[in-house]
Amino acid sequence: MSSIAIVYFSGAGHTHLMAEAFAEGANKVADTKVQLFRITGEEIHNGRWCNEKVLESLNQYDAIVFGSPTYMGGVAAQFKAFVDAASGIWFQQLWKDKLAGGFTHSGSPSGDKQGTLLYLAINAAQHSMIWVGAGEMNQNGVNRLGSYMGVMGQAVPDLSGTKAVELDAGDRLSVELYGQRIAEATKRWKN
Repeated sequence: MSSIAIVYFSGAGHTHLMAEAFAEGANKVADTKVQLFRITGEEIHNGRWCNEKVLESLNQYDAIVFGSPTYMGGVAAQFKAFVDAASGIWFQQLWKDKLAGGFTHSGSPSGDKQGTLLYLAINAAQHSMIWVGAGEMNQNGVNRLGSYMGVMGQAVPDLSGTKAVELDAGDRLSVELYGQRIAEATKRWKN
């Protein structure tokens, strides 16, 4: 049985929908266990993210996928607080040789989302993890934003708060295919 953890922060809900779609794709691969770990602001005390149970759990997974909205060209502060809290894991290299990947969402087509994906990949590299890119060509709505480092999503922000949060159909399919890709890669990497 392969196991994949998805650890993410979602502000408006788009990144949460991406995490769920990723899990759906990964669950299409037989003998794959997927668990979502959503970072919340309530876990941050005096500027530090505190949830030792989640950190201990993440050590048990074969792959860890990271998700954050892109705010001002980088990861959300809540996600950065999680990364900082994982420095003890880095020091012990407990995530070494686990597979990793990432996804992000923002309100504009670019939004400098590449900066967020690069940050997620650098974090994985510092943990000595093996990064898996998206692997889908830009066609038929899939990978419509042209990202190969990980998956990017985009929706025009609804500042009124009256519309339900939803993902672009192509973005949803892109992240679902990414989940399947990482699940298949995890299975091969484990064997």
